[in-house]
Formats: sequence, structure tokens, C-alpha cells
Amino acid sequence: MATLMTTAHGTDQQGSLTACIFDVDGVLLASPHEQAWREALTGFADQSRFTTEIYQAHVAGKPRMAGALAALQALGVPDATARASDYGDRKQARLMQLIAAGRVEAYPDALRFAQAVHAMGWPVAVASSSKNANDMMALIRLGSGASLLSLFDANVCGRDLRQGKPNPEIFLLAAAGLDVAPGHCLVVEDASAGVMAARAGHMGALGVARHGDTALLRSAEADLVVTSLDEVSMDDLADGRLSRRSA
Repeated sequence: MATLMTTAHGTDQQGSLTACIFDVDGVLLASPHEQAWREALTGFADQSRFTTEIYQAHVAGKPRMAGALAALQALGVPDATARASDYGDRKQARLMQLIAAGRVEAYPDALRFAQAVHAMGWPVAVASSSKNANDMMALIRLGSGASLLSLFDANVCGRDLRQGKPNPEIFLLAAAGLDVAPGHCLVVEDASAGVMAARAGHMGALGVARHGDTALLRSAEADLVVTSLDEVSMDDLADGRLSRRSA
């Protein structure tokens, strides 16, 4: 059982978990970000070289321009620094087209988990570096008819930050918005950069390996890695402990 407590690598929950912070892309939503990054590569590199593995390891969770530079560098594109801005702008334009075309879906397990956590009475926040996160969440309707956005007590998506993930700034802002000490917050992330940001902020880290990247999230020191949020024990979570549900 992955109960959180003080560890050598940073989490300092001396008491129990009492709040939850969600990333958006890859956790709550199957968004077209990866597709937009890949399709915007025309003129920079062969699109087929931009794999899910490269996206998850180098781009996911980072601010747009940091992701653009990291992608071009990972692909060995010459003059990556000078060309990153153009690539990032092209990606954004393509992303807006895909969003307008309705290429956004919610992960059913994430909606179940987020609503269950909210029903427990925990304060919940959403934190994404994407400036499109709110527009995408507004498209998703819950069973009540309200939008997914209405579920959260604090929202720090798309903020202009001094530093992006793996710096913990965005998650610390979310914790402050919830008025909960960072050590009592659980961050739900699908990207290694996001897990590292949670660890750096001394928060619990729940990794969601939706792309066969369990090893990557474990190497980032997630407290628990699951392939579906349905695997998390809600009974233990209600007691402030993070563990896998019994089979």
C-alpha cells in the first residue's frame, strides 16, 4: 500500500491528504495537444518521428515555448532555439483548429474520480500550463449538466508563471488558492515533469500512465502509478491515504 509519509525524496505529509490538484491534458481530458504538436512539425522535421514517447518525456506538462524547444532539441532539429517560437505558434494555431472541430474528450475514469473526490468534501483545484485548458473543460458536461469547470474550487490554468513544470510554482499557487498546506495536497499528473513538480512542492504525486509510461512516472518518483484512476482506493483516500484498490 502506497501510504504517504515523510520520505527521502521530498513528500512531507505528516498528517493526511485533504485536497486534490488535477492536471488537465492527459489526466482529465484526451486533448489534441499531442496531435497539434505533431502536425505543426511540417517544415521542421518528419512528423512520424514525433512519437508519444517523445511527447510524454519532453513536451507534456511544459509551457508552450519550453515544450517547443524541448521537442525540436529531442528531434535534433538544427537551430532549435531560434525556431522554437515559430514552431510553438504553429502548434497553437493547429490546436485551436482541433478544439473548434470538437477533438476533445474526457476520460471517464477521471470524471468518476474527480467527482468522487469532490463528493468526499475535499477541496479540488485544476492546474495546467495550457492556456487552452479552460476552453476545453468548458466543452465537457457532467451528469448534472454543469461544465467540468464548475467542479473546481480553485483554477490556476494558463497562468503566466516565472517557471513552468518541473518547477512547482503552478501547484503551489493551486494549494494557496485552496488555502491548504502543500504537504496535504495530492497532485494527479500524467507527465514526468508534472510529477517532478509535485515532488519539488512537497506534495503527494499520483501518476496516471495512459501511454504505457509507468516506468517514466516511477522514475520521476510518483508515490503511486496507475493506468486508470479507477484503481485508486477511495476508502483509503477518504482517510487521507493513497493506495491501490484491492483486486
